[in-house]
Amino acid sequence: MATATSTPASTSPDHLCVLVHGLWGNPQHLKFLSTSLRERYPEDKLHILVATRNTGSFTYDGIETGGERVANEIEETLEELAKNGHEIRKLSVIGYSLGGLIARYAIGLLFHKGLFRKIQPINFTTFATPHLGVRTPLLGFHNHIWNILGARTLSLSGRQLFTIDSFRDTGRPLLAVLADPDSIFIRALAQFKNRSLYANVVNDRTAPYYTTGISRIDPFVKPDAVKINYVEGYDSVILDPEKPLLAKQPEAMPAFPQRLTKNTKIIFRRLPLVAFLVVFIPIGTSIFLVSSAVQSVRSRQRIRMHKEGKAGIDIGRYRIPLMLNDVRREVEDMFENMNNTHEQEYLPAGSEDLASPTSPIHSPNLGRMNSSPRVNSGFDSGPESIFEAKSQEADSLEFPTLALTPDQFAMIQALDDVGFKKYPVYIHKHNHSHAAIIVRIDKPGFDEGRLVVKHWLSEFEI
Repeated sequence: MATATSTPASTSPDHLCVLVHGLWGNPQHLKFLSTSLRERYPEDKLHILVATRNTGSFTYDGIETGGERVANEIEETLEELAKNGHEIRKLSVIGYSLGGLIARYAIGLLFHKGLFRKIQPINFTTFATPHLGVRTPLLGFHNHIWNILGARTLSLSGRQLFTIDSFRDTGRPLLAVLADPDSIFIRALAQFKNRSLYANVVNDRTAPYYTTGISRIDPFVKPDAVKINYVEGYDSVILDPEKPLLAKQPEAMPAFPQRLTKNTKIIFRRLPLVAFLVVFIPIGTSIFLVSSAVQSVRSRQRIRMHKEGKAGIDIGRYRIPLMLNDVRREVEDMFENMNNTHEQEYLPAGSEDLASPTSPIHSPNLGRMNSSPRVNSGFDSGPESIFEAKSQEADSLEFPTLALTPDQFAMIQALDDVGFKKYPVYIHKHNHSHAAIIVRIDKPGFDEGRLVVKHWLSEFEI
Protein backbone atom coordinates (compact mmCIF):
# COMPACT_ATOMS: atom_id res chain seq x y z
CA MET A 1 0.00 0.00 0.00
CA ALA A 2 1.46 3.35 -1.00
CA THR A 3 1.74 5.83 1.79
CA ALA A 4 -0.72 8.67 2.10
CA THR A 5 0.28 11.12 4.77
CA SER A 6 -2.27 11.41 7.56
CA THR A 7 -2.93 14.00 10.24
CA PRO A 8 -5.33 14.49 13.14
CA ALA A 9 -8.92 15.05 12.05
CA SER A 10 -8.92 18.57 13.51
CA THR A 11 -6.41 19.70 10.89
CA SER A 12 -7.28 17.15 8.25
CA PRO A 13 -6.81 18.30 4.64
CA ASP A 14 -9.51 17.55 2.11
CA HIS A 15 -7.23 17.32 -0.94
CA LEU A 16 -5.46 14.17 -2.21
CA CYS A 17 -2.66 14.44 -4.78
CA VAL A 18 -1.64 11.26 -6.60
CA LEU A 19 1.75 10.89 -8.33
CA VAL A 20 2.26 8.19 -10.99
CA HIS A 21 5.74 7.20 -12.26
CA GLY A 22 6.71 6.08 -15.75
CA LEU A 23 8.08 3.14 -17.73
CA TRP A 24 10.70 1.09 -15.85
CA GLY A 25 10.05 3.47 -12.99
CA ASN A 26 9.53 3.30 -9.25
CA PRO A 27 8.30 5.69 -6.54
CA GLN A 28 11.86 6.92 -5.95
CA HIS A 29 11.78 8.59 -9.37
CA LEU A 30 9.11 10.93 -7.98
CA LYS A 31 10.93 11.71 -4.75
CA PHE A 32 11.82 15.28 -5.74
CA LEU A 33 8.25 15.96 -6.90
CA SER A 34 6.69 14.58 -3.72
CA THR A 35 9.26 16.22 -1.42
CA SER A 36 8.83 19.60 -3.11
CA LEU A 37 5.06 19.27 -2.89
CA ARG A 38 5.28 18.43 0.79
CA GLU A 39 7.62 21.34 1.52
CA ARG A 40 5.10 23.73 -0.05
CA TYR A 41 2.00 22.09 1.43
CA PRO A 42 2.45 20.51 4.89
CA GLU A 43 0.47 17.53 6.13
CA ASP A 44 -2.38 19.67 7.39
CA LYS A 45 -2.89 21.03 3.86
CA LEU A 46 -2.51 18.05 1.51
CA HIS A 47 -2.47 14.26 1.43
CA ILE A 48 0.08 12.78 -1.01
CA LEU A 49 -0.13 9.32 -2.55
CA VAL A 50 2.81 8.02 -4.59
CA ALA A 51 1.47 5.03 -6.54
CA THR A 52 3.54 1.86 -6.06
CA ARG A 53 1.84 -1.03 -7.86
CA ASN A 54 3.37 -0.53 -11.32
CA THR A 55 6.97 -0.59 -10.16
CA GLY A 56 9.77 -1.67 -12.51
CA SER A 57 8.95 -4.30 -15.12
CA PHE A 58 5.28 -4.21 -14.04
CA THR A 59 5.04 -1.19 -16.36
CA TYR A 60 5.40 -3.66 -19.26
CA ASP A 61 1.87 -4.89 -18.56
CA GLY A 62 0.01 -2.22 -20.49
CA ILE A 63 -1.75 1.06 -19.85
CA GLU A 64 -5.05 -0.66 -19.13
CA THR A 65 -3.61 -2.96 -16.45
CA GLY A 66 -1.55 -0.12 -14.97
CA GLY A 67 -4.58 2.17 -14.92
CA GLU A 68 -6.67 -0.43 -13.10
CA ARG A 69 -3.94 -0.86 -10.49
CA VAL A 70 -3.70 2.90 -9.91
CA ALA A 71 -7.50 3.34 -9.76
CA ASN A 72 -7.67 0.54 -7.19
CA GLU A 73 -4.83 2.10 -5.18
CA ILE A 74 -6.61 5.47 -5.14
CA GLU A 75 -9.89 3.93 -4.02
CA GLU A 76 -8.21 1.94 -1.26
CA THR A 77 -6.41 5.08 -0.07
CA LEU A 78 -9.66 7.05 -0.01
CA GLU A 79 -11.31 4.27 2.02
CA GLU A 80 -8.42 4.15 4.47
CA LEU A 81 -8.44 7.93 4.89
CA ALA A 82 -12.22 7.89 5.43
CA LYS A 83 -11.85 5.25 8.16
CA ASN A 84 -9.36 7.54 9.90
CA GLY A 85 -11.73 10.48 9.72
CA HIS A 86 -10.26 12.24 6.70
CA GLU A 87 -12.90 13.24 4.16
CA ILE A 88 -11.40 13.95 0.75
CA ARG A 89 -13.26 16.49 -1.38
CA LYS A 90 -10.57 17.36 -3.95
CA LEU A 91 -8.33 15.24 -6.18
CA SER A 92 -5.22 16.06 -8.21
CA VAL A 93 -3.34 13.60 -10.40
CA ILE A 94 0.22 14.04 -11.69
CA GLY A 95 1.75 11.66 -14.24
CA TYR A 96 5.34 11.35 -15.39
CA SER A 97 6.17 9.79 -18.78
CA LEU A 98 4.07 6.61 -19.26
CA GLY A 99 2.51 7.44 -15.89
CA GLY A 100 0.60 10.27 -17.54
CA LEU A 101 -1.17 7.78 -19.84
CA ILE A 102 -1.81 5.38 -16.97
CA ALA A 103 -3.23 8.31 -15.01
CA ARG A 104 -5.54 9.25 -17.90
CA TYR A 105 -6.87 5.69 -17.95
CA ALA A 106 -7.29 5.57 -14.17
CA ILE A 107 -9.29 8.81 -13.95
CA GLY A 108 -11.62 7.50 -16.65
CA LEU A 109 -12.39 4.48 -14.51
CA LEU A 110 -12.94 6.63 -11.42
CA PHE A 111 -15.17 9.01 -13.37
CA HIS A 112 -17.28 6.11 -14.64
CA LYS A 113 -17.71 4.81 -11.09
CA GLY A 114 -19.12 8.17 -10.01
CA LEU A 115 -16.20 9.31 -7.87
CA PHE A 116 -16.17 12.78 -9.41
CA ARG A 117 -19.72 13.37 -8.17
CA LYS A 118 -18.32 13.25 -4.63
CA ILE A 119 -14.79 14.58 -5.18
CA GLN A 120 -13.86 17.64 -7.24
CA PRO A 121 -11.00 17.09 -9.74
CA ILE A 122 -8.60 20.04 -9.43
CA ASN A 123 -5.16 19.62 -11.08
CA PHE A 124 -4.11 17.20 -13.82
CA THR A 125 -0.49 17.58 -14.95
CA THR A 126 1.86 15.47 -17.05
CA PHE A 127 5.62 15.70 -17.37
CA ALA A 128 7.21 14.32 -20.58
CA THR A 129 4.19 12.09 -21.24
CA PRO A 130 3.92 10.62 -24.78
CA HIS A 131 0.24 11.43 -25.29
CA LEU A 132 0.46 10.47 -28.98
CA GLY A 133 2.63 7.41 -28.38
CA VAL A 134 6.32 7.02 -29.18
CA ARG A 135 6.09 6.12 -32.84
CA THR A 136 8.71 8.08 -34.77
CA PRO A 137 7.02 10.09 -37.56
CA LEU A 138 8.26 8.17 -40.60
CA LEU A 139 7.09 7.45 -44.13
CA GLY A 140 7.51 4.36 -46.28
CA PHE A 141 9.37 1.21 -45.25
CA HIS A 142 11.18 2.97 -42.37
CA ASN A 143 7.85 3.04 -40.59
CA HIS A 144 7.67 -0.75 -40.68
CA ILE A 145 11.25 -1.38 -39.57
CA TRP A 146 11.47 0.49 -36.26
CA ASN A 147 7.87 1.39 -35.45
CA ILE A 148 6.78 -2.24 -35.88
CA LEU A 149 9.83 -4.08 -34.55
CA GLY A 150 10.53 -1.58 -31.77
CA ALA A 151 6.99 -2.00 -30.48
CA ARG A 152 7.67 -5.64 -29.69
CA THR A 153 10.46 -4.98 -27.22
CA LEU A 154 8.21 -3.74 -24.38
CA SER A 155 5.41 -6.33 -24.25
CA LEU A 156 1.87 -4.92 -24.26
CA SER A 157 2.98 -1.42 -23.21
CA GLY A 158 5.25 -1.27 -26.25
CA ARG A 159 2.49 -2.21 -28.68
CA GLN A 160 0.23 0.40 -27.13
CA LEU A 161 2.88 3.12 -27.17
CA PHE A 162 3.63 2.40 -30.84
CA THR A 163 -0.15 2.25 -31.53
CA ILE A 164 -0.06 -1.15 -33.22
CA ASP A 165 -2.36 -2.80 -30.66
CA SER A 166 -6.07 -3.48 -30.98
CA PHE A 167 -7.78 -2.59 -27.72
CA ARG A 168 -10.40 -5.11 -26.68
CA ASP A 169 -13.25 -5.29 -29.18
CA THR A 170 -12.84 -1.73 -30.49
CA GLY A 171 -10.42 -2.67 -33.27
CA ARG A 172 -8.53 0.53 -32.44
CA PRO A 173 -5.28 1.32 -30.61
CA LEU A 174 -5.76 1.99 -26.89
CA LEU A 175 -4.35 5.53 -27.24
CA ALA A 176 -7.00 6.29 -29.87
CA VAL A 177 -9.73 5.08 -27.51
CA LEU A 178 -8.14 7.02 -24.65
CA ALA A 179 -8.54 10.22 -26.72
CA ASP A 180 -11.95 9.49 -28.20
CA PRO A 181 -14.13 12.60 -27.61
CA ASP A 182 -17.03 10.39 -26.45
CA SER A 183 -14.96 8.21 -24.12
CA ILE A 184 -15.07 8.21 -20.34
CA PHE A 185 -11.37 9.12 -20.43
CA ILE A 186 -11.81 12.44 -22.24
CA ARG A 187 -14.93 13.22 -20.20
CA ALA A 188 -12.94 12.58 -17.01
CA LEU A 189 -10.08 14.79 -18.19
CA ALA A 190 -12.51 17.60 -18.94
CA GLN A 191 -13.71 17.53 -15.33
CA PHE A 192 -10.38 18.80 -13.98
CA LYS A 193 -10.29 22.49 -13.18
CA ASN A 194 -6.67 22.85 -14.33
CA ARG A 195 -4.91 20.79 -17.02
CA SER A 196 -1.27 21.35 -17.87
CA LEU A 197 1.72 19.61 -19.39
CA TYR A 198 5.47 20.11 -19.48
CA ALA A 199 7.27 18.93 -22.63
CA ASN A 200 10.99 18.86 -23.38
CA VAL A 201 11.91 20.60 -26.62
CA VAL A 202 15.34 18.92 -27.00
CA ASN A 203 17.30 15.88 -25.79
CA ASP A 204 14.33 13.75 -24.78
CA ARG A 205 15.43 10.39 -26.12
CA THR A 206 12.29 8.63 -24.90
CA ALA A 207 9.45 10.97 -25.85
CA PRO A 208 10.10 13.84 -28.30
CA TYR A 209 8.37 17.18 -28.23
CA TYR A 210 5.58 16.47 -30.73
CA THR A 211 4.05 13.75 -28.52
CA THR A 212 4.67 15.25 -25.08
CA GLY A 213 3.54 18.68 -26.31
CA ILE A 214 0.59 17.26 -28.31
CA SER A 215 1.65 19.00 -31.53
CA ARG A 216 1.45 18.44 -35.29
CA ILE A 217 4.82 20.13 -35.69
CA ASP A 218 8.22 20.20 -34.05
CA PRO A 219 9.58 23.75 -34.28
CA PHE A 220 12.58 22.91 -32.11
CA VAL A 221 14.56 20.77 -34.55
CA LYS A 222 17.03 23.67 -34.71
CA PRO A 223 16.31 25.80 -31.63
CA ASP A 224 19.23 28.12 -32.35
CA ALA A 225 17.48 29.19 -35.55
CA VAL A 226 14.57 30.81 -33.74
CA LYS A 227 14.23 33.36 -30.97
CA ILE A 228 12.82 31.78 -27.81
CA ASN A 229 10.52 33.60 -25.38
CA TYR A 230 10.63 32.47 -21.78
CA VAL A 231 8.21 32.81 -18.89
CA GLU A 232 9.33 35.72 -16.75
CA GLY A 233 11.37 34.47 -13.81
CA TYR A 234 12.07 31.11 -15.50
CA ASP A 235 14.46 32.33 -18.19
CA SER A 236 16.34 29.77 -20.27
CA VAL A 237 14.11 26.88 -19.12
CA ILE A 238 10.33 27.36 -19.45
CA LEU A 239 8.94 28.86 -22.65
CA ASP A 240 5.98 31.21 -22.77
CA PRO A 241 3.02 28.95 -23.63
CA GLU A 242 1.18 31.74 -25.45
CA LYS A 243 3.97 32.73 -27.81
CA PRO A 244 7.10 30.65 -27.30
CA LEU A 245 8.92 31.56 -30.53
CA LEU A 246 9.73 34.57 -32.67
CA ALA A 247 11.49 34.78 -36.00
CA LYS A 248 15.22 35.30 -35.75
CA GLN A 249 17.25 37.41 -38.12
CA PRO A 250 19.51 35.12 -40.15
CA GLU A 251 23.21 35.40 -39.42
CA ALA A 252 25.76 35.84 -42.17
CA MET A 253 27.28 32.56 -43.34
CA PRO A 254 30.97 32.17 -42.44
CA ALA A 255 33.52 32.03 -45.26
CA PHE A 256 34.11 28.64 -46.89
CA PRO A 257 37.50 27.98 -45.22
CA GLN A 258 35.97 28.67 -41.79
CA ARG A 259 33.07 26.30 -42.47
CA LEU A 260 35.48 23.63 -43.65
CA THR A 261 37.61 23.97 -40.51
CA LYS A 262 34.56 23.79 -38.27
CA ASN A 263 33.18 20.71 -40.01
CA THR A 264 36.57 18.98 -39.83
CA LYS A 265 36.73 19.56 -36.08
CA ILE A 266 33.25 18.13 -35.63
CA ILE A 267 34.20 14.99 -37.59
CA PHE A 268 37.31 14.38 -35.49
CA ARG A 269 35.40 14.93 -32.26
CA ARG A 270 32.87 12.30 -33.27
CA LEU A 271 35.36 9.64 -34.32
CA PRO A 272 35.75 8.09 -30.81
CA LEU A 273 31.95 7.92 -30.47
CA VAL A 274 31.56 6.25 -33.86
CA ALA A 275 34.27 3.71 -33.00
CA PHE A 276 32.57 2.96 -29.68
CA LEU A 277 29.16 2.48 -31.31
CA VAL A 278 30.56 0.10 -33.93
CA VAL A 279 31.71 -2.19 -31.11
CA PHE A 280 28.96 -1.57 -28.55
CA ILE A 281 25.77 -1.61 -30.63
CA PRO A 282 25.90 -5.32 -31.66
CA ILE A 283 26.58 -6.39 -28.05
CA GLY A 284 24.16 -3.94 -26.45
CA THR A 285 21.40 -4.72 -28.94
CA SER A 286 21.70 -8.45 -28.23
CA ILE A 287 21.47 -7.86 -24.47
CA PHE A 288 18.53 -5.50 -24.96
CA LEU A 289 16.55 -7.93 -27.12
CA VAL A 290 17.18 -10.92 -24.82
CA SER A 291 16.14 -8.89 -21.77
CA SER A 292 13.05 -7.59 -23.58
CA ALA A 293 12.03 -11.13 -24.56
CA VAL A 294 12.34 -12.34 -20.96
CA GLN A 295 10.38 -9.38 -19.59
CA SER A 296 7.69 -9.80 -22.26
CA VAL A 297 7.13 -13.44 -21.22
CA ARG A 298 6.91 -12.43 -17.55
CA SER A 299 4.61 -9.57 -18.43
CA ARG A 300 2.20 -11.88 -20.27
CA GLN A 301 2.09 -14.11 -17.21
CA ARG A 302 1.28 -11.15 -14.93
CA ILE A 303 -1.41 -9.88 -17.32
CA ARG A 304 -3.01 -13.35 -17.38
CA MET A 305 -3.02 -13.50 -13.56
CA HIS A 306 -4.42 -9.96 -13.43
CA LYS A 307 -7.26 -10.87 -15.78
CA GLU A 308 -8.01 -14.02 -13.78
CA GLY A 309 -8.24 -12.01 -10.57
CA LYS A 310 -5.20 -13.71 -9.04
CA ALA A 311 -3.16 -10.52 -8.59
CA GLY A 312 -5.08 -9.14 -5.61
CA ILE A 313 -7.43 -6.86 -7.59
CA ASP A 314 -11.05 -7.60 -8.50
CA ILE A 315 -10.79 -6.35 -12.06
CA GLY A 316 -14.49 -6.93 -12.64
CA ARG A 317 -14.97 -3.60 -10.86
CA TYR A 318 -12.98 -1.86 -13.61
CA ARG A 319 -13.70 -3.86 -16.76
CA ILE A 320 -16.50 -1.56 -17.73
CA PRO A 321 -18.10 -1.04 -21.15
CA LEU A 322 -16.03 1.49 -23.05
CA MET A 323 -17.43 4.43 -24.85
CA LEU A 324 -15.68 4.72 -27.86
CA ASN A 325 17.55 -1.99 -11.17
CA ASP A 326 21.06 -1.82 -12.98
CA VAL A 327 20.12 -4.24 -15.74
CA ARG A 328 16.81 -2.46 -16.14
CA ARG A 329 18.59 0.90 -16.48
CA GLU A 330 20.81 -0.57 -19.21
CA VAL A 331 17.73 -1.88 -21.04
CA GLU A 332 16.10 1.55 -20.73
CA ASP A 333 19.20 3.30 -22.09
CA MET A 334 19.42 0.81 -24.95
CA PHE A 335 15.79 1.40 -25.97
CA GLU A 336 16.18 5.18 -25.74
CA ASN A 337 19.36 5.14 -27.83
CA MET A 338 17.76 2.97 -30.51
CA ASN A 339 14.63 5.15 -30.54
CA ASN A 340 16.74 8.30 -30.76
CA THR A 341 18.58 7.23 -33.93
CA HIS A 342 15.54 7.90 -36.11
CA GLU A 343 14.93 11.40 -37.45
CA GLN A 344 11.38 12.64 -37.85
CA GLU A 345 9.89 12.91 -41.32
CA TYR A 346 7.28 15.31 -42.65
CA LEU A 347 4.22 15.28 -44.86
CA PRO A 348 4.95 16.48 -48.40
CA ALA A 349 3.96 20.01 -49.39
CA GLY A 350 0.35 20.22 -50.54
CA SER A 351 -0.84 17.34 -48.35
CA GLU A 352 -2.14 19.40 -45.45
CA ASP A 353 -5.48 17.64 -45.75
CA LEU A 354 -3.77 14.43 -44.63
CA ALA A 355 -3.03 15.99 -41.27
CA SER A 356 -6.63 16.03 -40.17
CA PRO A 357 -9.69 16.11 -42.41
CA THR A 358 -11.79 17.84 -39.74
CA SER A 359 -9.42 20.21 -37.99
CA PRO A 360 -7.18 23.14 -38.93
CA ILE A 361 -3.43 22.75 -39.16
CA HIS A 362 -2.92 25.69 -36.82
CA SER A 363 -1.12 24.63 -33.66
CA PRO A 364 -2.63 26.55 -30.73
CA ASN A 365 0.11 25.63 -28.28
CA LEU A 366 2.65 27.59 -30.31
CA GLY A 367 0.89 30.90 -30.41
CA ARG A 368 0.51 31.94 -34.01
CA MET A 369 2.95 29.53 -35.53
CA ASN A 370 1.47 27.61 -38.43
CA SER A 371 2.31 23.96 -38.96
CA SER A 372 1.58 23.79 -42.68
CA PRO A 373 4.55 23.16 -44.96
CA ARG A 374 6.27 26.29 -46.23
CA VAL A 375 6.27 26.94 -49.94
CA ASN A 376 9.72 27.62 -51.39
CA SER A 377 11.30 27.42 -47.95
CA GLY A 378 13.88 24.78 -48.68
CA PHE A 379 11.71 22.06 -47.16
CA ASP A 380 12.31 19.71 -50.06
CA SER A 381 16.03 19.67 -49.31
CA GLY A 382 15.50 18.00 -45.94
CA PRO A 383 14.92 18.84 -42.29
CA GLU A 384 18.26 20.64 -41.92
CA SER A 385 16.96 23.42 -44.16
CA ILE A 386 13.58 23.88 -42.47
CA PHE A 387 14.62 26.83 -40.37
CA GLU A 388 17.10 28.45 -42.76
CA ALA A 389 17.16 31.89 -44.38
CA LYS A 390 14.47 34.51 -45.00
CA SER A 391 13.51 36.73 -42.15
CA GLN A 392 9.82 36.55 -41.28
CA GLU A 393 7.36 38.41 -39.11
CA ALA A 394 6.90 36.90 -35.64
CA ASP A 395 3.30 35.94 -36.32
CA SER A 396 4.02 34.11 -39.59
CA LEU A 397 6.46 31.42 -38.51
CA GLU A 398 5.65 28.24 -40.36
CA PHE A 399 6.88 24.68 -39.92
CA PRO A 400 6.21 21.45 -41.81
CA THR A 401 3.62 18.99 -40.57
CA LEU A 402 5.05 15.79 -39.13
CA ALA A 403 4.25 12.46 -40.79
CA LEU A 404 1.82 11.36 -38.10
CA THR A 405 -0.95 8.81 -38.49
CA PRO A 406 -4.65 9.69 -38.82
CA ASP A 407 -5.17 8.32 -35.30
CA GLN A 408 -2.49 10.67 -33.95
CA PHE A 409 -3.98 13.72 -35.66
CA ALA A 410 -7.37 12.78 -34.17
CA MET A 411 -5.76 12.49 -30.72
CA ILE A 412 -4.31 15.99 -31.07
CA GLN A 413 -7.69 17.42 -32.02
CA ALA A 414 -9.50 15.74 -29.12
CA LEU A 415 -6.91 16.69 -26.49
CA ASP A 416 -6.69 20.26 -27.77
CA ASP A 417 -10.47 20.51 -27.61
CA VAL A 418 -10.34 19.53 -23.92
CA GLY A 419 -7.56 22.07 -23.44
CA PHE A 420 -4.12 21.93 -21.84
CA LYS A 421 -1.84 24.70 -20.68
CA LYS A 422 1.30 23.62 -22.53
CA TYR A 423 4.73 24.55 -21.22
CA PRO A 424 7.67 23.73 -23.52
CA VAL A 425 10.81 23.12 -21.44
CA TYR A 426 14.33 23.83 -22.72
CA ILE A 427 16.88 21.97 -20.63
CA HIS A 428 20.37 22.97 -21.77
CA LYS A 429 22.73 21.49 -19.22
CA HIS A 430 22.03 17.77 -19.58
CA ASN A 431 21.45 15.51 -22.57
CA HIS A 432 18.95 13.34 -20.71
CA SER A 433 16.15 15.85 -20.38
CA HIS A 434 13.54 13.11 -19.93
CA ALA A 435 14.95 12.39 -16.48
CA ALA A 436 16.06 15.95 -15.71
CA ILE A 437 12.60 17.48 -16.15
CA ILE A 438 11.44 16.05 -12.79
CA VAL A 439 14.92 15.69 -11.20
CA ARG A 440 14.51 11.92 -11.31
CA ILE A 441 17.72 11.53 -9.34
CA ASP A 442 19.56 14.09 -7.24
CA LYS A 443 22.44 15.31 -9.38
CA PRO A 444 23.80 18.76 -10.25
CA GLY A 445 23.16 18.29 -13.97
CA PHE A 446 19.42 18.17 -13.31
CA ASP A 447 19.21 21.60 -11.68
CA GLU A 448 17.10 23.01 -14.48
CA GLY A 449 14.43 20.47 -13.59
CA ARG A 450 14.22 22.07 -10.16
CA LEU A 451 13.07 25.25 -11.88
CA VAL A 452 10.42 23.26 -13.79
CA VAL A 453 9.09 21.79 -10.56
CA LYS A 454 9.13 25.23 -8.93
CA HIS A 455 6.96 26.55 -11.77
CA TRP A 456 4.58 23.59 -11.50
CA LEU A 457 4.15 24.25 -7.78
CA SER A 458 3.37 27.91 -8.48
CA GLU A 459 0.52 26.76 -10.76
CA PHE A 460 -0.73 24.00 -8.45
CA GLU A 461 -4.11 24.91 -6.92
CA ILE A 462 -4.77 23.57 -3.48
